[in-house]
Amino acid sequence: MDVGGRVGRLRERFEEAGVDALLVTNLVNVRYLTGFTGSAALLLVGPDDLLFVTDGRYGEQSAEQLGVAEVEARIEVQTGTGQREVVKEAGAKFPRIGVEADDVTWAQYEAYAEKWFDGAEPSRHGRVVGVKGLVADLRRVKDAGEQARIAAACRVSEHDFALDLEFEMRRRGAEAVSFEAIVASGPNGAKPHARPSERAIRAGELVVLDFGCKVDGYCSDMTRTVAVGEPAPEARRMYDVVLASQEAGVAATRAGVEAAEVDRACREVIEEAGWGDAFLHGTGHGVGLEIHEDPRVASTSGDTLATGHVVTVEPGVYLAGQGGVRIEDTVVVTEGGCEVLTHAPKDLILE
Repeated sequence: MDVGGRVGRLRERFEEAGVDALLVTNLVNVRYLTGFTGSAALLLVGPDDLLFVTDGRYGEQSAEQLGVAEVEARIEVQTGTGQREVVKEAGAKFPRIGVEADDVTWAQYEAYAEKWFDGAEPSRHGRVVGVKGLVADLRRVKDAGEQARIAAACRVSEHDFALDLEFEMRRRGAEAVSFEAIVASGPNGAKPHARPSERAIRAGELVVLDFGCKVDGYCSDMTRTVAVGEPAPEARRMYDVVLASQEAGVAATRAGVEAAEVDRACREVIEEAGWGDAFLHGTGHGVGLEIHEDPRVASTSGDTLATGHVVTVEPGVYLAGQGGVRIEDTVVVTEGGCEVLTHAPKDLILE
């Protein structure tokens, strides 16, 4: 992965954002910019220098990980007010300092304005500027190394699903699960985010299986719906409609296409079948260091897909009291279409 080049691309966005430096507090964004995987860090990105601050638990680890990632930074190991003082001193030369608006509370913003950066007033006209999306927008396009890690996570999670699914994923190389697995049978399948329960799976019922894992920090996400034995005709029809919808969405996914158009391609198939009101969520979302990232694939999305975006395509139909079907793949957007990373079979019936 080209971790070392990411800070440079971030700096190119400072002028447009109206800042001279950025204090990065979101740990996922810190990891993206530096390769650091610990649980405590601050990153002050200036136009020409980089200050990385952590505590005593991560001094050696941060030096190793930033070195491997080829990120040149001044590393300071401090605790409590020591962290504030070293950031304050380094930030004194910058007229306007951005903070991540989506990551800080109002109380934290006031503290940055009043105590960290020379007592600036906590207002949008002060030295401290709340900014959105500077790092998140960079994270949308995945480089070859990121795509490879997501593909590896998808491969780990697409074999031998069983009750010991998490154990199997970890045994195959996953460091963690992406999210708590969804296993929803019969009427529970009508709940898009149902969790495993003590309910026994019965013959002929549909079972929605939504799961994923992490490899080197990058997530996978996949949903398959199966039936234990021959399903009822209505359940079979529901499955066939959702499969056709999902295939239409994958076919519509390519660089330059509005994300809302992919959602529309899926939704039209389900609406034609008479179940438009039973498609209860958007068609998909970005996947990367977090299980839900930009861009959004939904009717309300203003995003346009670009080469290197990694998104899910996951339409569903949910009928209260009966059950549900969702089929999901994770795909990499390309110029001429998309590459599907989740290759598990989509056969409906399990004997």
